Amino acid sequence: MHEIVIVGGGAGGLELATRLGDKLGRKKRANITLIDASPSHLWKPLLYEVAAGSLDSYAERLEYLAQGHWHHFTFRLGRMDGLDRARQEISVAPTLDDDGVEIIPRRSFHYDTLIIAVGSVGNDFGVPGVKAHCIMLDTPEQAREFHRRHINACLRANTQTASVAPGQLTVGIVGAGATGVELAAELHDTTRELSAYGMDNIDPDKSLKLLIVEASDRILPGLPPRLSAAAAERLAELGVEMHTNERIVEVRADGMLTADGKLIPASMMVWSAGIKAPDFLKDIDGLETNRINQLVVRPTLQTTRDDNIFAFGDCAACPMPDGGFVPPRAQAAHQQASMLAKSICRRFRGKPLPEYVYRDYGSLVALGRFSTVGNLMGTLTGGSIMIEGTLARLVYWSLHKMHEIALHGWFKTSLTTYAHFISTPTRARIKLH
Repeated sequence: MHEIVIVGGGAGGLELATRLGDKLGRKKRANITLIDASPSHLWKPLLYEVAAGSLDSYAERLEYLAQGHWHHFTFRLGRMDGLDRARQEISVAPTLDDDGVEIIPRRSFHYDTLIIAVGSVGNDFGVPGVKAHCIMLDTPEQAREFHRRHINACLRANTQTASVAPGQLTVGIVGAGATGVELAAELHDTTRELSAYGMDNIDPDKSLKLLIVEASDRILPGLPPRLSAAAAERLAELGVEMHTNERIVEVRADGMLTADGKLIPASMMVWSAGIKAPDFLKDIDGLETNRINQLVVRPTLQTTRDDNIFAFGDCAACPMPDGGFVPPRAQAAHQQASMLAKSICRRFRGKPLPEYVYRDYGSLVALGRFSTVGNLMGTLTGGSIMIEGTLARLVYWSLHKMHEIALHGWFKTSLTTYAHFISTPTRARIKLH
């Protein structure tokens, strides 16, 4: 049978594998194989909640093996690190355990159609000290590591005999995109919850200091100015310190050095200043890539130099009619996965492939437990409608539910949502370990 290999089980890759498994795998018209370096899936926009401690990543994760069993595709654990287009094979690196012992040897997989959806990773732009002193929020493991450090710092501050020293609990976030802004607001809420749970030696308004450093002239530079202004106003109310027009040129153990020579002190630092596609994609076996390693694709999402290889999501540079490229956003990956599910079926029937057109449905940014701001693209007005408060929070929550519906269907998603609500009173608001 036709071999379809999907590399990357993020939001787009997993949705595509599920759709193709239901359409083609169930009818034995094709073998669908999903390959990912992690055994389980967590929706990436939730990672800031994992880092802040308001979401248990183990409870929210989805096992790829189980999803494959339910939806007629095969999952294989591993990290792609090579491509042979002449033989139509990809190579997958050996999988090692925590002690460096090999669990799964190096393997290769044949494909007739290859779809690359490996997402993006943080881009440190070569700034010295970032890898040594900052945490990036690319994976659940990194988010859990930040949470562990934050909890330990709070425990240490709460039990020490001396009072909390200035700067002892200072979190510096480089990059004021959605991840950085949402993390700052969520940390504000969860640290106050920690204090309420009994860490009474920590005064959240005095002990914890949250600051954001952004090279642009405003936070959320990729979103409309009025949304940025609303978010900045809310962050100011929360006591978050914002440094705009400040470019970080070095990260040290005790803080961040700006291009103007100013040192911004911080005890813990998160780097969310930019993204790039994984390094292994750079010019892989002659495919065209751009400066941030993204595979350049045509509007059909086929790579420019090989019709049998597709790419979508954050790892792909897809052109738009205005000369720009599709932004690396979850809604774009969701739209592209939906289109590709139809494209692959049309390809089977020898029909021409549709071209992807990006539809911007707006942007939403969560600013703590009770506040969300955003804008929805108004189909009636022809412009955008700014929303805030409860309505914005409801729409933000629905985005995750739409992802779950794509994976599980309406019935199962409704049941799990109901179960979550009735179990909420018995669970801690934040993860304490």
